Order: sequence, then structure tokens, then C-alpha cells
Amino acid sequence: MKLSHHRAVWLMVGITLLWATAGVVTRHLEAARSFEVTFWRSLFTVLALLVILPAWQGRAVFGKIRHGGTALWVSGVCWCVMFTAFMVALTMTSTANVLVTMAVGPLFTALAARIFIGHRLAARTWGAIAVAGAGIAWMYGQQFGQGPMTGTFVALCVPLALACNWTVVQHAHAQGHDIDLVPAVLIGAALSALLTLPLAWPFHANAHDLGLLAFLGLFQLAIPCVLSMVCAKVLKAPEVALLALLEVIFGIAFAWIGADEKPAPSVLAGGALVVGALVVNEWLGWRRRDA
Repeated sequence: MKLSHHRAVWLMVGITLLWATAGVVTRHLEAARSFEVTFWRSLFTVLALLVILPAWQGRAVFGKIRHGGTALWVSGVCWCVMFTAFMVALTMTSTANVLVTMAVGPLFTALAARIFIGHRLAARTWGAIAVAGAGIAWMYGQQFGQGPMTGTFVALCVPLALACNWTVVQHAHAQGHDIDLVPAVLIGAALSALLTLPLAWPFHANAHDLGLLAFLGLFQLAIPCVLSMVCAKVLKAPEVALLALLEVIFGIAFAWIGADEKPAPSVLAGGALVVGALVVNEWLGWRRRDA
């Protein structure tokens, strides 16, 4: 699939719209809860990718999995953590809490690159880390003592796993071994389904729930993940990072409009700091590269 830059931008916007449906769809489940939600979404993602990937990359994609090496499987484990923690967190706390917490992923990734790979960070990135950290601290501090914060801490596993995944991919690239992230996504979804199956039993999901979870597996995860890889071949990394932030805005808006889930003022304030810091950091980096 060959895209112009203009079409790749709009396709990436559409991808973030699909990603952002997880919160509002989850709020309309009737019987499925917690690990069962995660199991069914991961299972439907696996089934979808088993059809999409051979059609896209041919049967050679399965050879990549067999001969991918340790780095590919570590990346798959990271995807498993992200898939599992994201859905479990959505069943434990608000959509806004989860999405704002996830938004710090690029900054965690920058820190991990500095610590484990030795990448130097620009002053603007250190500033963005400080501002985003203040936003997260404000959001968490306002919630402290007002109820369980377990869901928010589970959501924190997503950006941590993202940082680990990126570090492993970059380290493998430096060693001359590039990792194909599409098979890694399939591995992650399969591991997530296997690990949550015992915790999901006995099943309570009805036909209505299975339909919604099938939608999440196919349209919220499998298809947009594959399309994002296509966009990444056309768009620059800062462009992808900036456009991906739309998921936070769309996701909170969808949950607010479609499920009457109004975000707390502390989440909006903290989220504004986090997203603002990321936007400024990526925009300045983009301008510097162009210059």
C-alpha cells in the first residue's frame, strides 16, 4: 500500500479514532468484566491478524515469528503487557485516567533510551519530562485518598512496557537485527489471550458483549495497528507521535459523549500539561530537523 503524505496524515487521524473507541465501547458491556474483557479482545485480535497478516505479508510472516530471535519475543511480551494492562485498567478506572497515563509513554521511552542505550536528550525533552511529570503528579495527587488508585497504577504499566519495547527494538537495530513489529503484535495478542484465559474463567459474556469485544479486537486493535505500520513508512516519527496524541482527546470525548463519563477537573488539568508538553517537544524537534 503506497500513500501520499497527505493521505497518510488523514489515515493516521482515522487510526486514532479507532484506537479511541476502547473506553466508550467497554462502558457498554453488560456482563463481561476485568480479565474476561481482556481475553476476548486479545483472542479476536489474534483471529483477525491470522487472516490479515498472511494476506498482507504472505505466509512468510509465520517464518519471521519462528526465526525472529529473542528480541522479537521480548517485544511480543511487551505488547502483551500493554494489551492486558490497558483493558484491565479500563475496567478499574476512568477512560481519561488511562489515556492520560498512557500519554507519558514517549517521555518514558526517551528516559529509557538515555539510561539503557546512551541517547542524549535535548533540553526541550528534559523540560517536557518535567512538565509532564508535574501534570501526572497533580492528577495522582488530587485523586489520592479519594478511592482506590489501583486502576491508574495498572495503566502505568502501559507506558513502561512501551518504553521497554522501544529500547529493545532500538538495541536490536544497533546490533544489526531489525524487528518486524507486526509479528510482535500477533505474539503479544496471543500471549495476552493465553495468560488471561485462566483468570477469565468462568465466562459471563453474552452475545451482546461478544459482538462489542469482537469489534474491539478487529477495528480498535488489529486493523489500526497494521495500518499504523503503513503510515510509519510515510510519516516522520514526530508526525506519528503528534498525531497519536489525538487518541487522548478523542478517547475522552467519546467516553464523555457516548457513556456520560465526565472526566474529573484534576485529570483535565494534568492531561493538558502532559499533552501540551508532548506537543511542544515534538513540534520543536520537528522544526529543528527541518531546519
